[in-house]
Amino acid sequence: QVQLVQSGGDLVQAGESLRLSCAASGSIFSINDMGWYRQAPGKQRELVAAITSGGRTNYGDAVKGRFTISRDNAKNTVYLQMNSLKSEDTAVYYCNAEIVVRGITQTLKALEVWGRGTLVTVSS
Repeated sequence: QVQLVQSGGDLVQAGESLRLSCAASGSIFSINDMGWYRQAPGKQRELVAAITSGGRTNYGDAVKGRFTISRDNAKNTVYLQMNSLKSEDTAVYYCNAEIVVRGITQTLKALEVWGRGTLVTVSS
Protein backbone atom coordinates (compact mmCIF):
# COMPACT_ATOMS: atom_id res chain seq x y z
CA GLN A 1 0.00 0.00 0.00
CA VAL A 2 1.10 3.52 -0.72
CA GLN A 3 -0.20 6.77 0.66
CA LEU A 4 0.32 10.52 0.55
CA VAL A 5 0.50 12.38 3.85
CA GLN A 6 -0.08 16.12 3.70
CA SER A 7 0.84 18.85 6.14
CA GLY A 8 0.97 22.62 6.34
CA GLY A 9 -2.59 23.90 6.02
CA ASP A 10 -3.46 26.89 8.19
CA LEU A 11 -5.36 30.15 8.60
CA VAL A 12 -3.35 33.12 7.33
CA GLN A 13 -3.89 36.76 6.46
CA ALA A 14 -4.00 38.00 2.87
CA GLY A 15 -0.50 38.75 1.62
CA GLU A 16 1.17 36.17 3.83
CA SER A 17 2.92 32.97 2.81
CA LEU A 18 2.40 29.31 3.56
CA ARG A 19 4.14 26.09 2.56
CA LEU A 20 2.41 22.76 2.06
CA SER A 21 4.20 19.43 2.13
CA CYS A 22 3.16 16.00 0.89
CA ALA A 23 5.19 12.87 1.55
CA ALA A 24 4.65 9.55 -0.19
CA SER A 25 5.20 6.37 1.77
CA GLY A 26 4.85 2.64 1.27
CA SER A 27 6.32 0.15 -1.18
CA ILE A 28 7.31 2.67 -3.81
CA PHE A 29 9.31 1.74 -6.90
CA SER A 30 9.31 5.26 -8.33
CA ILE A 31 7.13 8.36 -8.59
CA ASN A 32 6.21 10.02 -11.85
CA ASP A 33 4.26 13.30 -11.83
CA MET A 34 3.32 14.95 -8.55
CA GLY A 35 0.95 17.84 -8.11
CA TRP A 36 -1.39 19.95 -6.09
CA TYR A 37 -5.07 20.53 -6.71
CA ARG A 38 -7.57 22.60 -4.78
CA GLN A 39 -11.31 22.74 -4.31
CA ALA A 40 -13.12 25.77 -2.99
CA PRO A 41 -16.67 25.56 -1.63
CA GLY A 42 -19.15 25.20 -4.47
CA LYS A 43 -16.43 24.91 -7.10
CA GLN A 44 -14.82 22.09 -9.02
CA ARG A 45 -11.39 20.77 -8.16
CA GLU A 46 -8.72 22.58 -10.16
CA LEU A 47 -5.05 22.14 -10.88
CA VAL A 48 -2.78 24.38 -8.85
CA ALA A 49 0.62 23.09 -9.92
CA ALA A 50 2.32 19.94 -11.15
CA ILE A 51 5.89 18.75 -11.46
CA THR A 52 7.42 15.86 -13.38
CA SER A 53 10.07 13.53 -12.02
CA GLY A 54 12.59 15.56 -14.01
CA GLY A 55 11.50 18.85 -12.47
CA ARG A 56 9.38 20.32 -15.26
CA THR A 57 6.59 22.42 -13.77
CA ASN A 58 3.13 23.54 -14.79
CA TYR A 59 0.89 26.06 -12.99
CA GLY A 60 -2.74 27.06 -13.02
CA ASP A 61 -3.28 30.58 -14.32
CA ALA A 62 -4.62 31.81 -10.98
CA VAL A 63 -1.37 31.09 -9.14
CA LYS A 64 1.33 31.80 -11.70
CA GLY A 65 4.00 34.06 -10.27
CA ARG A 66 2.85 33.52 -6.67
CA PHE A 67 3.13 29.77 -6.03
CA THR A 68 6.13 27.50 -6.53
CA ILE A 69 6.06 23.72 -6.66
CA SER A 70 9.17 21.67 -5.92
CA ARG A 71 10.02 18.11 -5.01
CA ASP A 72 12.69 16.15 -3.18
CA ASN A 73 12.94 12.82 -4.95
CA ALA A 74 15.16 11.35 -2.21
CA LYS A 75 12.39 12.02 0.31
CA ASN A 76 9.47 11.24 -2.03
CA THR A 77 8.07 14.63 -1.07
CA VAL A 78 6.47 17.48 -2.99
CA TYR A 79 6.13 21.02 -1.69
CA LEU A 80 3.96 23.99 -2.56
CA GLN A 81 5.28 27.39 -1.55
CA MET A 82 2.41 29.88 -1.61
CA ASN A 83 3.25 33.58 -1.49
CA SER A 84 1.08 36.69 -1.67
CA LEU A 85 -1.96 34.68 -0.67
CA LYS A 86 -5.38 36.03 -1.54
CA SER A 87 -8.81 35.30 -0.09
CA GLU A 88 -9.68 33.49 -3.31
CA ASP A 89 -6.93 30.96 -2.56
CA THR A 90 -9.06 29.65 0.28
CA ALA A 91 -9.73 25.98 -0.46
CA VAL A 92 -8.96 22.42 0.48
CA TYR A 93 -5.65 21.53 -1.15
CA TYR A 94 -5.06 17.96 -2.31
CA CYS A 95 -1.77 16.32 -3.15
CA ASN A 96 -1.69 13.94 -6.11
CA ALA A 97 0.96 11.60 -7.45
CA GLU A 98 1.41 8.80 -9.94
CA ILE A 99 3.27 6.17 -7.95
CA VAL A 100 4.82 3.13 -9.55
CA VAL A 101 4.67 -0.05 -7.48
CA ARG A 102 5.67 -3.63 -8.07
CA GLY A 103 2.66 -5.91 -8.22
CA ILE A 104 2.22 -9.43 -6.91
CA THR A 105 3.61 -10.87 -10.14
CA GLN A 106 6.54 -8.44 -9.91
CA THR A 107 5.26 -6.41 -12.83
CA LEU A 108 5.31 -2.65 -12.45
CA LYS A 109 2.09 -0.69 -12.38
CA ALA A 110 1.28 2.97 -11.92
CA LEU A 111 -1.26 4.05 -9.33
CA GLU A 112 -2.91 7.46 -9.07
CA VAL A 113 -2.87 8.38 -5.38
CA TRP A 114 -4.52 11.30 -3.60
CA GLY A 115 -3.81 12.86 -0.24
CA ARG A 116 -6.66 13.46 2.21
CA GLY A 117 -6.61 17.21 1.74
CA THR A 118 -5.58 20.11 3.92
CA LEU A 119 -7.53 23.32 4.47
CA VAL A 120 -5.96 26.66 3.61
CA THR A 121 -7.95 29.67 4.75
CA VAL A 122 -6.90 33.17 3.75
CA SER A 123 -8.64 36.02 5.53
CA SER A 124 -8.79 39.47 3.97
